[in-house]
Amino acid sequence: MKIKTQVLVMLLAGSVVQPAFAVLTKAQLGEKLYFDTSLSEPAGQACASCHEPSAGFADPDQHLPVSEGVIPGRFGTRNSPSAAYALFYPTFTLKSGILGGQFWDGRAATLTEQAKGPFLNPVEMNNPDQASVIAKIQATPYAADFATVCGPFTNVAAAYQCMAEAIALFETTTMFRPFTSKYDAVKANRASFTAQEAAGLKLFTGSGKCSNCHVLGTGKNPDLFTDSKFQNLGLPRNPEIFQLRPDLPADFRDLGLGAVLNDPKHNGKFKTTHLRNIALTPPYMHNGVLKTLKDVVHFYNTRDIPGVWPAPEVSENMDGAFLGNLGLTSAEEDAIVAFMQTLTDGYVAP
Repeated sequence: MKIKTQVLVMLLAGSVVQPAFAVLTKAQLGEKLYFDTSLSEPAGQACASCHEPSAGFADPDQHLPVSEGVIPGRFGTRNSPSAAYALFYPTFTLKSGILGGQFWDGRAATLTEQAKGPFLNPVEMNNPDQASVIAKIQATPYAADFATVCGPFTNVAAAYQCMAEAIALFETTTMFRPFTSKYDAVKANRASFTAQEAAGLKLFTGSGKCSNCHVLGTGKNPDLFTDSKFQNLGLPRNPEIFQLRPDLPADFRDLGLGAVLNDPKHNGKFKTTHLRNIALTPPYMHNGVLKTLKDVVHFYNTRDIPGVWPAPEVSENMDGAFLGNLGLTSAEEDAIVAFMQTLTDGYVAP
């Protein structure tokens, strides 16, 4: 929904109300910023380029293990996480256990802080500084709306902060959190699981041990399927990244949270993703090493069985409590996958 400044003519009881000029809300401004491809250097990439609605607000380039920036052939080392439901991650904290934040490694404490990053990242939108971003906004058709909401363009720091706040506010709207999956319909008694889906949920919360980290909601809290914490799953490195990034040293290891905190005790740990719309967002994990949901469940089920998987990229601090050798059959793996596919928004009951 693109909202433009326009004259609003309203008809009430057969009479014409005096026209008034619509004023963008901050969230509506955020929508314009989110989808604007003119704000990168060069032009061509928006927030939505790597967080597209039809792809579960993740990267639509599902054949790539990691995301490509506005510069052709320039890649990062991580798969774009979904921006949907991201508002439910708490502010990053070191108290009572490390949890929350945005990005795979939690380095941005809030959605607002996250929104500031991609514009200046050379492997994403590639702007050299905040002033260049604000200058690009000043040249857009919605510049007057931006100034009305955020103040003068001359105060670059304040304008950049307001830009990020607007994008973050847009990411809290119902577009990003519709809760319209089959799972939600079943909870509301408007649909029923198939036998396989029901078996998958039972395994998900039982012997599959999935819900120990991908927790369901309690009380009035919605089911988000994440504990917002960080774990090292012992994932193997992804050779495809080294093909895309020949500049990386052969011994490159993504240390995740450990690098953010400069603490080896947390090397290899990444945030537990939520599972909403998970069927729409392959490939999986921070490095895109697992291509399908079946691969994901099979990895959790068999990680510690010799010869099944390559060695972990980061072998220290590995989580061994809820994965490794679960003893699930292939049919049980399929059932868990079938359940996770019920978490896709847009379900219409037959």
